[in-house]
Amino acid sequence: MAQRRPLVVANWKMNGSLTSIRPLLEGVCNGLQEGCDIEVAICPPYVYLAEAAEKLKNTDIKLGSQNSSHLESGAFTGEISADMLKDFSCVFAIVGHSERRALYGETDNLVAEKFMRAQDAALVPILCVGEQLHERESGDTEAVIERQLNAVIELVGIAAFKNAVIAYEPIWAIGTGKTATPEQAQEVHAFVRLLLARHDDAMADGIRILYGGSVKAANATEIFNMADVDGGLIGGASLDIDEFLNICHAARGC
Repeated sequence: MAQRRPLVVANWKMNGSLTSIRPLLEGVCNGLQEGCDIEVAICPPYVYLAEAAEKLKNTDIKLGSQNSSHLESGAFTGEISADMLKDFSCVFAIVGHSERRALYGETDNLVAEKFMRAQDAALVPILCVGEQLHERESGDTEAVIERQLNAVIELVGIAAFKNAVIAYEPIWAIGTGKTATPEQAQEVHAFVRLLLARHDDAMADGIRILYGGSVKAANATEIFNMADVDGGLIGGASLDIDEFLNICHAARGC
């Protein structure tokens, strides 16, 4: 079994201001020791990438983007290309987040194109997959996730996952009042790894699969102790310094 280094990614979504993110960045930087045994990344809104890049440049904390265009350049008002993100020292790019799929109609094929374009620009895509409530209740969880993964595999091939991260988001358990147990998270993570192993055992064993289902300091340790959970994609809790640091420490702390 591969030794997978835990990864905790802060997704700030459309939150923050210069006034609020400066102490947040400082607090996270001060709270994480150099050379810690986990990897940490922060994905701020686009307009704060320059500020975050400056604050993080002498730390081990990586910078990432919440999204990335499938287009290289051109007359596409409002789009941000992967190459532009590289100019601001981004290492990661989230693609296919559940909110992008649900609110902006991003299809599996479009997400696959974003994945490919991010890798072309030497970014590490964090590919989000997950099922909605009606899909969970109808027993279609595995079929949905397999479809989402296959769209990427068919476009770029299985070898591309050697330089990628997967994040499982149980959409049905985010903001619905329903709760996904650590065992339910592990079940899906194990399925994702098994699906990839059908193509490449070594790659499947080594890829990091994050959990993105409302991780908090109170449940992080139990979730991260699951065999196939390699860290978390953290939303609201990443906006609180102490909460986020406690989640990081739960992922085999610093």
